[in-house]
Formats: sequence, C-alpha cells, structure tokens
Amino acid sequence: MRAVIQRVTKASVTIAGKVHASIEDGLLVFLGIEDSDTEEDIEWLSNKIVNLRIFNDGNGVMNIPVTEIKRKNINKNMAIFRCSQRNQRIHFAC
Repeated sequence: MRAVIQRVTKASVTIAGKVHASIEDGLLVFLGIEDSDTEEDIEWLSNKIVNLRIFNDGNGVMNIPVTEIKRKNINKNMAIFRCSQRNQRIHFAC
C-alpha cells in the first residue's frame, strides 16, 4: 500500500469534461492498494494520514492535523495501479 499526499489550494475530479467534485484548501491523496493489503494496513495508513501535522497553526508552523480542521474532502473511487519493474517488464499489481 502506498499513499502520495499533497496539500492543495484547490483540487477537483473531472470526468468527461464535467466536474464531479471539488475542494478548496485541503489534502489530495493518491492511494494505491494491493490485494495483499489487510484491513489492519488500511486502518494504520488511514490513521497516519489524518493525524499528520501538515497544516499551519497561528504561527505558520505545520502543527495541525487534518482531524482538527474543518475542510471538505473528495472521495472518489479511481483505478490506480502500483507497478514494479522486474527485468525489462513492468509488473502491475492490482
């Protein structure tokens, strides 16, 4: 399981030219889950993400976790494949 986390000033999901969801200031998380990942892995990573002290406090220091702010999030199911290279071929784990 891998997650790429990015603070954004705005983000949106556009499908066939139509915006299906959008947020202002918040987090964008690209998540790759493999069939070998367990529920415990998912729980651990979810807790890790929401408790990251990634937002600025009153002093401009990144010291506030997602759980302490009031921001929207986008939850859309998307097919993201994790791959690794074995020799000269790419192996896709689904």
